[in-house]
Amino acid sequence: MDYKKAGVDIEAGYRSVELMKKHVQQTMRPEVLTNIGGFSGAFSMKAFQHMEKPTLVSGTDGVGTKLKLAFLLDRHDTIGIDCVAMCVNDIACAGGEPLFFLDYIACGKNYPEKIAAIVSGVAEGCKQSGAALIGGETAEMPGFYPEDEYDLAGFAVGIVDEKDLITGKELQQKDVLIGIASSGVHSNGFSLVRKVFTMDRQTLETYSGELGATLGETLLAPTKIYVRALRAVKEAGVVIRACSHITGGGFYENIPRMLRDGVRAVIKKDSYPVPPVFDLLARQGQIEEEMMYNTFNMGIGMVFAVRPDQVIAAVEAVESAGEKAYIVGEIESGEKGVVLC
Repeated sequence: MDYKKAGVDIEAGYRSVELMKKHVQQTMRPEVLTNIGGFSGAFSMKAFQHMEKPTLVSGTDGVGTKLKLAFLLDRHDTIGIDCVAMCVNDIACAGGEPLFFLDYIACGKNYPEKIAAIVSGVAEGCKQSGAALIGGETAEMPGFYPEDEYDLAGFAVGIVDEKDLITGKELQQKDVLIGIASSGVHSNGFSLVRKVFTMDRQTLETYSGELGATLGETLLAPTKIYVRALRAVKEAGVVIRACSHITGGGFYENIPRMLRDGVRAVIKKDSYPVPPVFDLLARQGQIEEEMMYNTFNMGIGMVFAVRPDQVIAAVEAVESAGEKAYIVGEIESGEKGVVLC
């Protein structure tokens, strides 16, 4: 008896590392002091000494049951973007710049090419956000996961000068809410999605005229990474007073998290186009509108508040970064919460 006969292939682990190296290398930043394969990743903070009060911000998350679609379609090269996005978007909406990222992949059996494909997506997400992929772990766990399945999670660290933290404390009445378009369902609500749609390859690979793509392509579309867009807003001289990443819990759970006591967010539902996938979900699943807005991003992946005189500059900055921005509402006095009208 040996480790391989017990289900853990050490040689496959070595091959996975070799295959992923080229992807990891593309994410490097000058501050990275270590190479892949070590026991830890080192990152120099010297470049940030100019900040008055350099403050670390962090985020951790996984991809959730969206992975089930990747398994069904045997497509693993974009799911890593979702993992990075879920972490770095949280850092960005606090005003932070993502610095580095670490991933964790747990699988029933280590197929090196599959692991490399997953990491290629993680590396792509890191490139989009400017974060270095400085480490990670691949755990082969036979008997715990089925051989053809895996879980994927990550952890990111960013930095911001304390004075530039976005906290919501400065929110005022008449501040304007700007929404940045999502790419679709992103990485939340898939436990409900999988109940609504038949989860087989034929259904997922059938072209839909309503969606303009197959259902599988639409649902697997990677989560948008908003780091560049929010950085562009800051570089345009716009002060973001509050910001919310619209993830699980949709509008009703996430938008109140950006508010201080004594104000509420009023969102106009007709201020932007809702992507067809949400109409299809609501219709086919007979899901009430309130539940849709309490589960999904409904086409808006990030919401932030600015002064009325900075709205035009903010919208132009977002769109200069390649994203679509909409004026979706405003801040009013009242009980902390969100009103959709």
